[in-house]
Amino acid sequence: MLQNKTKKYLVGIYNDENVLISAIKKLKGENVSIEEVYTPYPVHHLDEYLGHKRSRLSKAAFLFGATGTLTAITIQTYTMGLSWPMIIGGKDYISPPSFVPVSFELTVLFAAFGMVITFLLSNNLLPWRYKPFMFDPRSTDDKFVMAIDMESNSKSEDEISQLLKNTGAESVDTKEKPVSNDL
Repeated sequence: MLQNKTKKYLVGIYNDENVLISAIKKLKGENVSIEEVYTPYPVHHLDEYLGHKRSRLSKAAFLFGATGTLTAITIQTYTMGLSWPMIIGGKDYISPPSFVPVSFELTVLFAAFGMVITFLLSNNLLPWRYKPFMFDPRSTDDKFVMAIDMESNSKSEDEISQLLKNTGAESVDTKEKPVSNDL
């Protein structure tokens, strides 16, 4: 029998990006763990304020690109040099300058597809598994939403609610988010 589990969140809604940033700094100073912040547009350095580590996606992109380059060079060397050697335009069988365009294209192709697939897998954003949840639909228009998981904080709900109001939140609500075991 499946049970619908939920987690309790305290949600603060802000009007201004600068007020949100100062609120994050104040809450972090008070040892309040912030689960996530949702914004209508990218806010520079928000991930640093929240304490998120730098993404390793660039390293994955390099590895996928290197795999694409090696694949292109291997296939071209095998086909033009070993399997079906032909002299084209007076060049050698294995002519590295003529391998450059194909190698570049496969490098870009492998890196692009690899990054997309890695991003989707690492964030559990597979289309057939992910069901979006919004704490407040205004976060896609003009509001900044801060979600605080009550289970991961030692302070009481009233203390955190008061802190949110003191930092400039226009409203503070309690929401419950469904939790799925398979994600």
